[in-house]
Amino acid sequence: MNERDDLLAMVATLYYKLHQGQAEIAQRLGVSTSKVSRLLKEAWERGVIEVQIKTPIPRDFALETQVVARFALTDALILDAKPDHDEASLVASVGQLAAIYLQRIILELPDGATIGVAWGTGVHATVSALPNNPGRQIDVVQLMGGVGALVVDGPDLARMVAARLGGRHYDLHAPVLVERPEVRELFLAEPAVREGIRRARSVQLAITGIGSLDERDSSFLRAGLLTRTDLSTLRSLGAVGEMAGRFYDVRGQTADIELNRRVIGVELEDLRRIPSVIAVARGLTKAPAILGALRGGYLNVLATDAITARAVLALADEETEG
Repeated sequence: MNERDDLLAMVATLYYKLHQGQAEIAQRLGVSTSKVSRLLKEAWERGVIEVQIKTPIPRDFALETQVVARFALTDALILDAKPDHDEASLVASVGQLAAIYLQRIILELPDGATIGVAWGTGVHATVSALPNNPGRQIDVVQLMGGVGALVVDGPDLARMVAARLGGRHYDLHAPVLVERPEVRELFLAEPAVREGIRRARSVQLAITGIGSLDERDSSFLRAGLLTRTDLSTLRSLGAVGEMAGRFYDVRGQTADIELNRRVIGVELEDLRRIPSVIAVARGLTKAPAILGALRGGYLNVLATDAITARAVLALADEETEG
């Protein structure tokens, strides 16, 4: 090590390890504080100073910044995933990231605030990772009707969140999908259902998944609410995904998708008006669905993994070039 490197190492150690101020270091060296500032800058540039930041869950902060800027989001939580990671661990880790973020946001909610919960494996992973904080006493409502056939059903998830936050849970006493639009109107004529939807529209924070129309991971298909033929028909209409049970195309548009007239719950337009909507979703088959939701402006915080995020960006680039 030469004399210059020794000086840089000394200044960096005094400043970063011994927490001495620049004025104190300057007095010791007999130089100006601006000289100390330049020495610290040089130490960074020459690699004398190296920083190692340990995070409990590895995140791709550079990719987060890119996604936030590209889609005008409030925030993005992107797991630094590797291709050899198994599906279960990826979903759990993304859910943990979302839960950590939610803890911070929940602390900032005003008294009397309510949270809305939809459905999905990502939402289930998030809720499962959310610690108990009964002192907050935050009420939780369903954003959509019930499914009744899945462990990730909305009513169960809403109850779990309410139990963790010490608040009340409000059921939406209706199925998420009915056979005909006129049946939906009959449900909406019920005061209890109207009140449930009103509560859902007035939440300050919403937690939702993003569903795919791929047969391998469609929640509607697994629940027996739609058939493979139904999914094929939706795809022929341009649909690529769903949020809170509402289907949309890759531009985030819902026109010509008649099935939405049979769904009971908040509208996608309602999601746009909720102050904070965090969507938890991952997987290459969901890339078109995530892109459509981002373009529709139905969320302002995305929790996913790096593999999925890069696929979404690549798909957006392809369509821009096309």
